[in-house]
Amino acid sequence: MKKYWTGAHTKHRLMVHIVWLPKYRKRILKDALAKRVEELIKECADVNRWSIEELNVQPDHVHLVLQFRPDVSLSKIVQLIKGKSSRVIRQEFPSLKEFYWGDSFWADGFFAETAGTCDLESIKNYVKNQ
Repeated sequence: MKKYWTGAHTKHRLMVHIVWLPKYRKRILKDALAKRVEELIKECADVNRWSIEELNVQPDHVHLVLQFRPDVSLSKIVQLIKGKSSRVIRQEFPSLKEFYWGDSFWADGFFAETAGTCDLESIKNYVKNQ
């Protein structure tokens, strides 16, 4: 089902699939740590008025399907989620210091792909035939 959001002068449905990893791709996102990561991601989405369509915390990576607003860039979304969660995780789980050094819990970078209800060819044909 398509759910369009409306702004003052916009109507949009911006969906993205994002994947990121803990540093060194350690299989550490389990039990209490995985639960806390999930809570922090949901909190960040709520504060920023994004909608989590799907979230899956695997032992060595995180998958997130997110609907967001056009006033924020994808890189800013990832920065906010990873930055805040990294800081809180390192504070709340001090035993991780033996595995991770430096200022970040997460590995650099991320994977992202737009997601929609129709494929690129359908959109191109629609635009071409207007």
